[in-house]
Amino acid sequence: MTEAQAAALAAVALANVTREYPRHVIHLLTRPGEDLDQRKLHPAFYGSYDWHSAVHMHWLLARVLRLYPRSEISARLDEHLTERAIAAELAYFSSAAGRTFERPYGWAWLLELQAELLRLGERRWSDAVRPLAAELAARMARFVADAPYPIRAGSHGNTAFACLLALDYARTAPDPALEADIRAAALRWYANDRDAPLAYEPSLDDFLSPTLVEAALMQEVLEPDAFARWSAGFFPHDPGGLKPPVVADRSDPKQAHLDGLALSRAWCLAKLGYRDAAKRHLAAGMPHVVGGHYVGEHWLASFAVLALSEPG
Repeated sequence: MTEAQAAALAAVALANVTREYPRHVIHLLTRPGEDLDQRKLHPAFYGSYDWHSAVHMHWLLARVLRLYPRSEISARLDEHLTERAIAAELAYFSSAAGRTFERPYGWAWLLELQAELLRLGERRWSDAVRPLAAELAARMARFVADAPYPIRAGSHGNTAFACLLALDYARTAPDPALEADIRAAALRWYANDRDAPLAYEPSLDDFLSPTLVEAALMQEVLEPDAFARWSAGFFPHDPGGLKPPVVADRSDPKQAHLDGLALSRAWCLAKLGYRDAAKRHLAAGMPHVVGGHYVGEHWLASFAVLALSEPG
């Protein structure tokens, strides 16, 4: 990721994390007259159309700040990642409405945000977020340990993607118990998978490739020789031949997912060693990250940064 790219993507995130409307609210009503003011319920993550997008836009800011320090990013994180704001977020998760709120996608992005804050080394932010991260890490551990089946969707529910992000947190924090639970779940869910239906991808709702994110996770939990044997049986044909998805209407929220699919595929393909295919997908997705319709712009920049940078 170049400094110019980082500046453009950070500008999108800085605007989005304070943009209150439009806001897509997911909330379990448990009594009449509940106050759904998002600034009150989610004082840290009230912007960016929905909660999980606000979280991963903050992750984008933390990642860019680590690579290319910018004072305006520090100021925004100082405003949002305070002990008081995170305490309110944690209180929401402790409420009746919060038991399964944002499971597993939002949980995983919050953990990835904390992993990036820990790498950044600014204790005032990581210390503030730590209680919420600890709660969601414990929930993630219980979730993956108890779930008899994975979620193979190409969107928010996907368990392989959530585990990839949570695994990064587990190794950075560190949280060896969570790492062990993720590894055990991945092996239980995916170790016997063969002949992945790669030709059936994508669906119109996909911003993730169920096949590629599963392979990326298994690469993380298996030794290299074991992964080589597993992937030989898993891929029915070379994923390096994948073509970027076609998007007909970028004002349609579901079709806008497909630009994200190009970017998340680029991330996975690079991880798996398919560099040329990764470059094709990145080239297809990047022109639509900045300046497009808000149904895409509120989240695509995060996936661009994911594809353009690694934690190291």
